[in-house]
Amino acid sequence: MPTEQRGVDTIPEEERTSGPRDLVSILLGSNLCLGVIVFGWLPPSFGLDWWASVSSVVVGTLVGTALTAPLALISLRTATNLSTPSGAHFGVRGRLVGSVVGLLLALGYTTLTVWIGGDVTASVLGRLTGLPANDVSYGVVYGLLAAATVVGAVYGYRVLLAMSRVLALGMTALLVLGLVAYAPTFTTSALPEAGGYLLGGFWPTWLLATVAAGLSGPIAFITLLGDYTRYISPARHSCRRVLHATWLGLGLGLLVPQLFGTFTAYAARAALDYAGPLVDAAPVWYLVPLMLTASAGSVGNAGLMLYSMGLDLDAILPRASRATATCTVAVIATACVFAGHYASTAQDAMTSFVLLLTAIGTPWAVITLIGFARCRGVYDADALQVFNRRSRGGVYWYTAGWNLPATVSWALGAVVGLLSVSLPQYEGPLLSLTGGVDCSFLLSGLVGGAVHLGLTALGTPPAAAPAADPARTTASAAEPAER
Repeated sequence: MPTEQRGVDTIPEEERTSGPRDLVSILLGSNLCLGVIVFGWLPPSFGLDWWASVSSVVVGTLVGTALTAPLALISLRTATNLSTPSGAHFGVRGRLVGSVVGLLLALGYTTLTVWIGGDVTASVLGRLTGLPANDVSYGVVYGLLAAATVVGAVYGYRVLLAMSRVLALGMTALLVLGLVAYAPTFTTSALPEAGGYLLGGFWPTWLLATVAAGLSGPIAFITLLGDYTRYISPARHSCRRVLHATWLGLGLGLLVPQLFGTFTAYAARAALDYAGPLVDAAPVWYLVPLMLTASAGSVGNAGLMLYSMGLDLDAILPRASRATATCTVAVIATACVFAGHYASTAQDAMTSFVLLLTAIGTPWAVITLIGFARCRGVYDADALQVFNRRSRGGVYWYTAGWNLPATVSWALGAVVGLLSVSLPQYEGPLLSLTGGVDCSFLLSGLVGGAVHLGLTALGTPPAAAPAADPARTTASAAEPAER
């Protein structure tokens, strides 16, 4: 299969051959991995019992999916990745906000996936072969997983889609085997080793789990969904079908692995750590399936995240090719894996990462969706590519390429989110206004959206009439695809 030649340019209509089923496959198959499973461990580690943990995961995931899924329609209409059409609302240079947010989100989740997958793989090899659990063994495993991840990411969308189809079936079978393997030791009681509610009370802790374990999953896809829907043609598939496929794929793709993580956390009594107890509690017959879950699933998920990182860096540095950008971010992600392994604990690192990125990513998503609703999904595809061509002007040029009201609104929303976040090592000064409950994602989204609506109430969205012609939507397809 040839290497994908497309970067963040507009996908020609004849290449947009994917459909809603492919979208479900890639969202389901790529998420059945330990990098997503481990988020189901967070509620038990916060001191919640089984039913409280399940409810926090389900509520957070469903709410986040409902809010995030409409973003998929933007790339369906524009045939490019999501950060590029955000230039219609932030300016062709201001869309760098979305590229940076997307890059950080994908970097964090790539690091987490390889980190957790590598830890479990090394631990299983230790039980099976006596491999010592030292820096060398972990380093080799991390390196092999990272290398395999790069191959899929560089080859691009078609390879990742084929891999996701296989993983959707194979990983589902492995998780079903896991339910059987861990069922004998399962309990619904809170784990005493967790030391009680992390935040001292039930509701503050439950809300933290809802955000950190549930809502953070869909939020991770705010800039990623367009990487897949840009290959779906709106001429053949309606917005409604694509939206329903996004809801289904994202909901199942996150709930199935996260709830498996919650189930195994109680079965393995994994209160303070997940990877070690998971391997120790596994029966011997499940060790090989567990290693396959850790390795194959991690390569599929991290490959997709790395692919998105390459697109975002390509959008930030238009002179770089997608393949070069992908290899560059792969090196950075691998370095972060080693830093995470040696310098942090899993619970603190995960909680801090998802809360911070949710706080700064939510207002961007809200403002982008407001802009999408205002322009009714009609964009000038050629004008969106101004920055990628390293030129100037166009209907989305605004002020030197920046839409200042949108950028200021996002910045204010992000600042409010950061000031109201509750992390293991930091508590924002605005927490006192919410009774100590972390509402950072809600406040950041509300403030960002409200300020944007207020600043632009008397304005009108830029005219994009040329994009109403389907031929215009793909007019820029003739531009060089790989710069």
